[in-house]
Amino acid sequence: MEKRNYCSLKEKAKSIRKHIINMITEASSGHPGGALSLVEILTALFFGGILRYDPKNPSWEDRDRLVLSKGHACAALYAVLAEAGYFPVDELLTFRKINSRLQGHPDRVKTPGVEISTGSLGQGLSVGVGMALAGKLDKKDYHVYVIIGDGESDEGQIWEAAMSAKKYRLDNLTAILDRNRLQIDGNTEEVMSLEPLRDKWLSFGWNVKEIDGHNYDEIFDALDRRSIVFDRPRIVIAHTIKGKGVSFMENVVDFHGKPPTREQAAKALEEIEKQ
Repeated sequence: MEKRNYCSLKEKAKSIRKHIINMITEASSGHPGGALSLVEILTALFFGGILRYDPKNPSWEDRDRLVLSKGHACAALYAVLAEAGYFPVDELLTFRKINSRLQGHPDRVKTPGVEISTGSLGQGLSVGVGMALAGKLDKKDYHVYVIIGDGESDEGQIWEAAMSAKKYRLDNLTAILDRNRLQIDGNTEEVMSLEPLRDKWLSFGWNVKEIDGHNYDEIFDALDRRSIVFDRPRIVIAHTIKGKGVSFMENVVDFHGKPPTREQAAKALEEIEKQ
């Protein structure tokens, strides 16, 4: 296994979590729970040598593509893009403000590093299928990563895209499912049960990996390009904790779309700093 500096990754994840809390608190609006659950996955992609990208040339045609289908969690993506050098870190505090490049859902026209405007849930995997198919047709070796939510997996378009990816044998496509088991109205298994989730994806012809979405060893192992199966798309079911890193937010459905108060934010930042 490639040697990586896990201490550096953990420090980067702390910075990203702090950005998320500060952005959403400053805006008094946003989705902290599902942003915090993505931090280790996004940190590994951008700072662990997985994703091929160039912040000085966001439109580089040979870059890997990342689609955040669960666009409401964009605070995490913006924090990572800023840390990666796409725009100044100071700009994060303009999140959700009028005329800001950092809108409440990703906007590919305004924001460097955003591949596609998302927010209408269920659509991102279809976009990823199109990108991956284009790569095949153009004989490019870039890889497409699509982060989907378990709440949006209630939607039929996710499964139509899954069928299409298998039909076109898109082994240059990886979906990452943020399996935190909470959606806007409650527990996913109470709203609309997804289980048996692994078996469903297998039955659709996908290569399936199941991991702890906060464990770097498991993340890197699952996303290793050497684990790609020829002619089959891949999905990583990442078991995560909604609100990860902030004790009073963890596994609390209310923080799906509720910003912390100033007092709660101070407590959250103190907890993150001690991790």
